This record gives sequence, structure tokens and C-alpha cells, in this order.
Amino acid sequence: MRPLQAEIKKVLAVKETIDPQREIDMRVSFLKEYLKQHPFLKTYVLGISGGQDSTLAGKLAQIAIAELREETGDDSYRFIAVRLPHGVQADESDAQAALSFIQPDESYAINIEPAVSAMVATFAEQNLPIGDFNKGNIKARQRMIVQYAIAGERQGAVIGTDHAAESVTGFYTKFGDGASDIFPLAGLNKRQGRSLLKTLAAPESLYLKVPTADLEENQPMLPDEVALGVTYDEIDDYLEGKSVSEAAAEQIERHYLKSEHKRHLPITPFDTFWKKELKS
Repeated sequence: MRPLQAEIKKVLAVKETIDPQREIDMRVSFLKEYLKQHPFLKTYVLGISGGQDSTLAGKLAQIAIAELREETGDDSYRFIAVRLPHGVQADESDAQAALSFIQPDESYAINIEPAVSAMVATFAEQNLPIGDFNKGNIKARQRMIVQYAIAGERQGAVIGTDHAAESVTGFYTKFGDGASDIFPLAGLNKRQGRSLLKTLAAPESLYLKVPTADLEENQPMLPDEVALGVTYDEIDDYLEGKSVSEAAAEQIERHYLKSEHKRHLPITPFDTFWKKELKS
């Protein structure tokens, strides 16, 4: 195993093999315990895209909330799913299939396009044009604004969908989909997440779907693997400590080192982190 590979595997807490049902039980218990330890919280809020990660996190949250209600007799515990399309979503049918599978206590749809368009227009008025990639990040951050607004009104915590295969590459928007209160999928890679959904009897179309962030309008539905320049099978193998090609390993490690700032809280004068980042 490569030296950095071993470090990453340890830091991201990736197991070489998992028992899917055991992982489900552990993560449901984690979600329940978090709310028990914070009695001022009564809800979980999560944006549902129709992809593997939000489908899995949403199902785990709904199971946890249902069990909490039954165990405590407190019907104020709720899971709130939010659809956050930018205009008309190309894969809206997948999002609706995910909602049907999750069966959330409450579901809302908030179109973020007016807010994003207004912001981009305001920048244009100041002669500060926003490029397509940057606009994609604005979309991701606008979605998190909506989720925290709902959580703020409903004594809620926002669930994030970050997992090991996403964290190692930094393939998320800083303070966008990377911002949340709790990460129930931490330590899982893509294939392990699929195994949990399969165990939960999710429709195959949801966990076999080609992953895509779909944030860039000039490259709609661009597959993650194309954007990353490495496949999820290669990423998963790397995270599990298996051998991958030199090219794949180097690409994964480049992503990891370049995105280190995303896995760190805001930097203070007392951190040594930023000096290490400059050297890398």
C-alpha cells in the first residue's frame, strides 16, 4: 500500500469489507443518538437529488426518526425531505423515485433558480460576470441556504451526504453540499453505499445510476468520473487499500492534496495546517 494511501484510509475510516446490515444499524443509531444528545433538536432536513447518496442518507434518517417516535412517544420528531431543483431537473423522475422509496414525513420543493438568477444578475450589474463553474457552486450553496432556513424554523439539523469516495477527492462545494451538521455516510465508499441501499431494498435504478453533480449548464449531467478523471471503482479500491494503477493513484492523491482545505475548519493564526498546505 502506498504511504499516503494508508494515511487516507485511516483518516477517512474506510473498512476493507463491511456487513451492510450492521452498517445500517450503526448509522441509524448514530442519527438517533445525536438527537437524543441535543434535546432542542426535533427534525432532520436533507435535500433529495435522486442520486445514490441523498437516497441512502434520507432512508437512514427516516428509519431513525420513525424509531425515535416509537421509542419515545414523541411525535414531534420529523424527517423533512427537500427537493431543490434549478428550474426543471433533467432527472426529476429519479428524485421522485427516491422520495417514494424514502417515504419522508414531510416533503417540500423549493426552486432555487430565481434566487440564483437574481444573484448572477446583480453581479452582472456591477460588471462582475459569473462563470458557469462558479455559478454551479452558487447553486450548491443556495441549496444549503434553503435547508438551513427550514432547519432554523423547525428545530432541525441538516444532514450531509459526504462519504469517503467524495471526501478523498474533494468533489463537493465548500460551504455548499459540504456544509451540514452531521454526516451519516462517513467512512463509506461508493460500492459500500450501494450495498446498503441494496440491503434496504431500494430500486436498482437509484443505486446503479451514473453519479453526476449536474451543476454546470455548459456540461449538463456530466458524470462525476469524467470530471474527476478516475473511476469510482478505482477510488473505492484505493480507499480499501487495494492496488490500483499508478495513474489512478496519482490522480486520487492529487485531488486529495489539492482539496485538503475543504476538510478543515476555517483557518486561524494558530493553525499549522496552512503552512503544510503551502508545502504540498
